Amino acid sequence: MAAQLDEALFNLPQFESALSTQPNKNIPLFRHALTSAYAEMSERFWAGRSATELVYMQASLIDEILSHAWRQFFSATDKNIALMAVGGYGRGELHPHSDIDILILLRKSPKPYKDAIVAFTTFLWDIGLEVGHSVRTLKECVNEAKRDITVATNMLESRLLLGPQELADEHKTLTGPKKIWPSDRFFAEKVQEQHQRHLKFNDTAYNLEPNIKDGPGGLRDIQMIGWVAKRHFAADTLHDLVKHDFLTEEEYKALHEGQAFLWQIRYGLHLLAKRREDRLLFDHQRTLAAKFGYQDDSRSRGVEKFMKQYYRTIMELSRLNEMLLQLFSEEIIEKHASAKPTRINKRFQIRKGYLETVSETTFRLYPFALLEVFLLLAQHPEIKGVSANTIRLIREHRYLIDAGFRNDVRCSSLFMEILRQPRGITQQLRRMNRYGILAAYIPLFGNIVGQMQHDLFHVYTVDEHILMVIRNVRRFTVPSYRNEFPLCSELMQEIPKQELLLLAALFHDIAKGRGGDHSELGATDAAQFCRQHGLSEYDSHLVSWLVAQHLIMSTTAQRKDISDPQVVHDFACLVGDLNHLNYIYLLTVADIRGTSPSVWNSWKDSLLRELYFATRSALRRGLDAPVRASESITENKTNARNKLASQNISNEALDSLWERFEDEYFLRYSADEIAWHAEGILKTTESDLPLIMIRHASVRGGTEIFIYNRAHDRMFAHITGTLEQLGLTIADARILVSKDGYALDTYVALDESGKPVTDHFRLNDLIKRLHTRLHTPEMELPKPQQQIPRQSKAFTVTTDVNFWMDRNNQRTAMQVTARDRPGLLSRIARALLECDVLLQNAKVATFGERAEDIFYITDKDGAPITDEAAYNKLRETIQRNLTD
Repeated sequence: MAAQLDEALFNLPQFESALSTQPNKNIPLFRHALTSAYAEMSERFWAGRSATELVYMQASLIDEILSHAWRQFFSATDKNIALMAVGGYGRGELHPHSDIDILILLRKSPKPYKDAIVAFTTFLWDIGLEVGHSVRTLKECVNEAKRDITVATNMLESRLLLGPQELADEHKTLTGPKKIWPSDRFFAEKVQEQHQRHLKFNDTAYNLEPNIKDGPGGLRDIQMIGWVAKRHFAADTLHDLVKHDFLTEEEYKALHEGQAFLWQIRYGLHLLAKRREDRLLFDHQRTLAAKFGYQDDSRSRGVEKFMKQYYRTIMELSRLNEMLLQLFSEEIIEKHASAKPTRINKRFQIRKGYLETVSETTFRLYPFALLEVFLLLAQHPEIKGVSANTIRLIREHRYLIDAGFRNDVRCSSLFMEILRQPRGITQQLRRMNRYGILAAYIPLFGNIVGQMQHDLFHVYTVDEHILMVIRNVRRFTVPSYRNEFPLCSELMQEIPKQELLLLAALFHDIAKGRGGDHSELGATDAAQFCRQHGLSEYDSHLVSWLVAQHLIMSTTAQRKDISDPQVVHDFACLVGDLNHLNYIYLLTVADIRGTSPSVWNSWKDSLLRELYFATRSALRRGLDAPVRASESITENKTNARNKLASQNISNEALDSLWERFEDEYFLRYSADEIAWHAEGILKTTESDLPLIMIRHASVRGGTEIFIYNRAHDRMFAHITGTLEQLGLTIADARILVSKDGYALDTYVALDESGKPVTDHFRLNDLIKRLHTRLHTPEMELPKPQQQIPRQSKAFTVTTDVNFWMDRNNQRTAMQVTARDRPGLLSRIARALLECDVLLQNAKVATFGERAEDIFYITDKDGAPITDEAAYNKLRETIQRNLTD
């Protein structure tokens, strides 16, 4: 669609006059025309002009510039050469830094034009146009298009700029569907291409920093529809699909409005980045939200409102894309397949492998069929999907889902029956979400569709996260995934009603963004929903409890010392029985794994399993008979002694060694670890210290590093600095000192991918560095890393330091909340050293861009820190050390 250029943007008469009178100054003239026009369009955009208008203006501007440049090197009457716009430029659409793709089309050999072509393309670069150009004869165009569908697609959108129309027409015919890439092959290839492209984005449009062009529901999906329409129907515009009865006017309007919204974002992105940029990065999200007028309020930030509109837009575009591709498939691929339907019941039938309604009036006559369709899909895995016309009917009849519909026992029974199916639950709930049925049936769910949380921890929108958690729960039932989480797979078979766990997953975050405690609000919502759907009071209470407590197991495992029997006892009292424990463990694992692909790691796995088994033992023992510390110590010593029986280590040697250790050592280490330590220590002489032992993939969920050495104040700073210099993440630190002043320290380290460290060269290097530093503690401490990841820089996290007494263990607990960054622990270690504070234990937890680490500390004499002045000094020192 060509746009008229006004004089303020490009004064054509003035330009041509200057060109004719200043032939030797044409490069500056062209440059000035471009830069002034770009500046004018940028100013218009930020003043509120629509990108829909400006993208066509920019294409028209480039048309004029290229046409005038072309005439300086080629004859306008030459019948054997043409200049053509291809790709997005061929559609007449250019954003500020879009690719300007041109084809120099030749009837025959390019040799006579070689020098002119080089001069022309060089001139374009000199005037500031970064073009992507190809030089091909008609024959070469056909051969390249046959070989590569991307080239064929590019040529499909070609547009003649200058040259003979006959040459352009011949090019169109030779590369058209009657010659190469017939409609069925073209469609099949483009569908596969879209599928592969979506997989690069985890097959979800709800990524934290989405790609607005190539991601699911993005601009490329709209272009995909246009390509197929152009190839099969020779449609010049998307509106032509209305004429072919493939789109209704309302659907075309939704498609057009969605494209306009994405164009507005993309145009702004290009201007902000000053280059081609299709990723909606955090910094750009905030800036665009502000410039587009989205403002903060008491419930949500402006950027979250902006992104919610973005996610809802691409969801609608995804729905339209799915429906249209299904229509195309029925028209192009399955046109000649047998059309004889197979009846399922009086409301639905299968035709050409797709489920469809028997009549256009099915949903009007039987509103409950709006849920039945998804149950049938789950029950009949042989069905390929829903027919396009039925998708349209579902969308058009969503208004039938009202209070009466929700209170209809047939509807509530159908919904619960979907959750009780042995297969297909996740797929159908996702489909229900895409078609808008889930939001209509559960209005509370509709509130969180497209809702994001502007941080690095929650990488999906709330609705997508909930569906990911449900997917994770369902994976526990699939035999082929049993090795992924054996304990979860085992427990999934033990819980009496899997649908209760699915309901808890569905409601656990449904109250996000409403203000107040989302766990408590969601628990109330869940209880009401369960009762409305005929669940017993016990089952309703269980689902409600799971929603209310869905964070408790994670916070207990990651923020408390679960080697402390009292911590385990308190958690067991909260859980109450084995059934609740099984449910909450399964929900916790599924929830953490559904937060982000990078959040789950072997360390969190080991923590949760340790807490699960410890709690199970406490429940079996009885809550009125908690484990005493003395019993745990005796049991660990006995088991460790048994493990060492074959190592020729005498009981006298063990007793002598263990006599040097405090009771806390035997509480915080397992029998296996105690035996491992003892064997290493008893084989090491004083002159061989420090003793550094490493073992892989331990029960601690990472690479376990044990260090035995005469304790000194600088140990923690040296060790954390060295680990961080090697790019290792410290997941856990246990710092203990024997009665006679020897350190018994253990660190659990993970590599960059959150897995145990397996690189032997790296581990050997670590041992050498630690040995040198611990042997010579007066060495200068390792310098903390300075670089902060790009995504973390986009967020402001205030460094906060809080203290409380850990009275059970006579020590002070200190929580440091700060921006996560490389070198964080070593910076805190320096602060502890500066303030003469000793570390006993550390619980390291990271939530996206925010670190929430807990340190158990004492003064240099081993006593708890209680003085407010000492708190203030330590707080100020940590804040200073963490200042960027």
